Parts: sequence; C-alpha cells; structure tokens
Amino acid sequence: MLLLDITVVNVALPDIAKDLKTSFSDLQWVIDAYALGLASLLLTTGTLADRFGHRRIFVGGMVAFTLASILCGLATGPTFLILARGFQGIGGAAMFATSLSLIAHAFSGQDRGTAFGIWGATIGAAVAIGPLVGGVLTEQISWESIFFVNVPIGIGAVLVTLAKVDEFRSPSAQRIDVPGLISFSGGLFLLIFALVRGNAEGWGSTLILALFIGSAALLTAFVFIERRAREQAMFDLTLFRKPAFGGASIAAFGLSASMFAMFLYITLYVQNTLGFSPQETGLRFLPLTVVSFFVAPAAGRISRTVPVRVLFGLGMSLVGLGLLLMSGIDADSKWTALLPGFLLAGAGIGMVNPSLAQAAVGVVQPQRSGMASGINSTFRQVGIATGIAGLGAIFQGLLTSKIAHVPGEVLATGNPDLVRGVPRHAYLVAYSDALSELFVITAIVAFVAGVLAFALTRQSDFVVHGAPEAAAAG
Repeated sequence: MLLLDITVVNVALPDIAKDLKTSFSDLQWVIDAYALGLASLLLTTGTLADRFGHRRIFVGGMVAFTLASILCGLATGPTFLILARGFQGIGGAAMFATSLSLIAHAFSGQDRGTAFGIWGATIGAAVAIGPLVGGVLTEQISWESIFFVNVPIGIGAVLVTLAKVDEFRSPSAQRIDVPGLISFSGGLFLLIFALVRGNAEGWGSTLILALFIGSAALLTAFVFIERRAREQAMFDLTLFRKPAFGGASIAAFGLSASMFAMFLYITLYVQNTLGFSPQETGLRFLPLTVVSFFVAPAAGRISRTVPVRVLFGLGMSLVGLGLLLMSGIDADSKWTALLPGFLLAGAGIGMVNPSLAQAAVGVVQPQRSGMASGINSTFRQVGIATGIAGLGAIFQGLLTSKIAHVPGEVLATGNPDLVRGVPRHAYLVAYSDALSELFVITAIVAFVAGVLAFALTRQSDFVVHGAPEAAAAG
C-alpha cells in the first residue's frame, strides 16, 4: 500500500492536474505532502511503538492510512487533496516505522535474511505493478479509484495483523520528544516550501530567504535538542557512531533523491510530452519495475554471504548508470530511449532495497530496532521530498533560461499544448535538454551516495541478534 501510493499516484498526476486544475507546484505537493507526513512522524511513531507496542501502532497507522485514502478519493480541489495526502503520510509513518522491526522480532539467523528478501521483493512487486495498476485504474475508471482501492486492502491487512502478528514493546522506551518533533518537522517543511516556491517568488526574495534561514535555524536547533535529550531523544545521534548506519542512511537518501524523485518527471515526460495514456505509461514502466522485482529477493539471499557494502556500491552505481543512459533523450526520442536506463536502474533498485532493510536494524540491538528502522525510512522520505522539490526548482530554472517569456510552472508540465507562442519543436528541444540535465544531476547524486555507502558500511558494525551485548560489541 505504501509503495503503491507513490508509484500509482505518479501515473495519475496528469489526470489529477486536468480534473482539479492544479499547477506544477500543486503536483509537487501531492507527492511531497505524503513524503513530509512520513518523514516528520516516522521517528515519533517509532518511539510510540517501542512504548505502546509495535503491532498496535502498525494497526493504528493502517486505519489512518485507509481513512485518508477515502478522503483523497473524495477531494474536489488541490488543497483538499494535498491535506489528505499529508494525513495519509501520517498513517504511513506508523506503518513504515514498525514494519521492519516486526519482521526483525519474528525472525532470527538465516531466516531473517530470507524474510528481509521477501520484504524487498514485496517492495519490488509494489513498484512493479504500481504504474500499471495506476494506469489501468486511472484510464478505465478514474484517478479517484487509485485511492479507493486501498480501502478493502487496508481492512483485510488490519484483520490479518490482529490475527497473526505478535505484539512486543521495548521495556526501556522513552517519552515522546516534543521539541525534537516540532523542530524537525518545522525545519523540513520550511525547506521544502522554499524549494517549491523559489522560482515563482525569486530566490533572493525576502520570503524565500526567510524560509531558508528559518529552516536552517530549526534543523540546527533539532540537532542540539537531540544531543541534549540523550536517553529521551527521538533521533539517537549515537547510532551514527557506527559508520555502517550512516552508510545505510546515505544510501536510502541517495536512492530516493535520485531515481524515486525522478519518477514524477519521467511520468510527465512519457504522458504529456510523448502523448501516452496512463495505462500505456504504466506498461512502459514495467521493464524497470519487473527487473527490480526479480533482483530484490536474489539480493536478499546473497546478502548472507556478500557484504552489504558491495550491494550498496554496485546497486547505486547501476542506478547512476541507468540515469546517465536516460540523459541521452532529445526532441525526437521515442520511449525506447529510456529502456536501457530502466533496465539498469531497476537492477540497482532491486539490489539496494533489501540491503537497506538488512542494514537498518542489523547494526543495533533488537530493542533499538524501532528507532533504527524509523531513521532509515526517514532518510528515504526526506530524499523523496527534497529531491522532488529541489529537482523541480532546477528544472523550472533550466526551462525558463531557454524559454524566458513562459512561466516555469507551465513549461515544466511537459505538455506542448499548454505552451503558447512557442513552436512545438522548439519547446520539445528545450524540454528534452532540460530533462537530460536533470538525469545527469540525479546520476551524480546516485554515484556519490553509492561511493559513501560503500566506504562507510563495515561488516564489523553488524551485531548478532540474541547474542550478549559484550559479544555483539566485539
């Protein structure tokens, strides 16, 4: 459900834009509101799970997510939809923060590696069928149906969880870190808002500068708050004393800020520029997502013998190479120009996802698994939120430098029919050139993240769950 609601929504965005008459900024917020809700509350819900029970918080999140899906489907304007997506993200935070820890609690030894492989395969399956399901539902029924489909799934998942999943909580759970929550959420929101509105308001305007300064101040305050909170911190900075935890966090952020953030712009290109329907767009994403689906379980199995750092480095390198291959598009390109890049990037995603699951909780003791998985998932969502907003700002800037007399928000949609006073081919040349530069930028992000993750992730940082603390530390 969580991954579907990213990939499914991407394919439906052009139809949402037409029906609700949204701007390009609104489309960014439809994705970012969900990611912000997730990122802001993942750490808090992880703490709540340690205190009140992981299964209880997981079920509560599932209920909230399902109710929010109903509200999304009932939206009649962009603001309502964005707010509902934020609520959906809050429910998703509770599910994300507890899913890995529930698996880690239920399995040990080699079975845990297999379980994480299946978890990675589930992510791969969601990513694989998401664009196709979104395309079919949007084209054959309506865009609202992509949200309503969550309702029966959510009800079934709640019933199964209550019947089959064991409850557990941490005996040393801390209280809720309210100052940390406020400073982190506020700082992240101001940063995303500044990135989304920067081109429209002017990067040197008082509003944008104030937003950046406010964001920096709040995020700096967050670091100081967490350092002083110590035992009560929702973001335990001491986890980063193990380089492997930092490596996994960088890999999570890099994958989301590069490939996953580009899904929005690739979708607009395939539908609005190349003229494919939602269903046809979903079919053209299948090469990427199906490869990811088949590689993920294999990566989960070999992670028992191949160091995680190798999977991080190789996987992120494949993602970077895939993005570089896609940068070869031009005004006359067909969708097949994306195909080689889709295949390589899909393999990279399949390698990295289960490795992230393994590393997120593998370097901490079981009682810290809730916070550890929450932090890793937070880096994923911060990567998506800042990636989409930052790339959108760059994209609009590149386009307006090529076609100065048309607003960047119009140019960025990729729809030639909306651009007045510019020959169609001239617009396509400008659009494909700007998109190519975006692919190169995200490829660099992927390569850098891969190098850092490989360098930081040491096998000696991983603990043997169930072993005494002293032995694990050795």
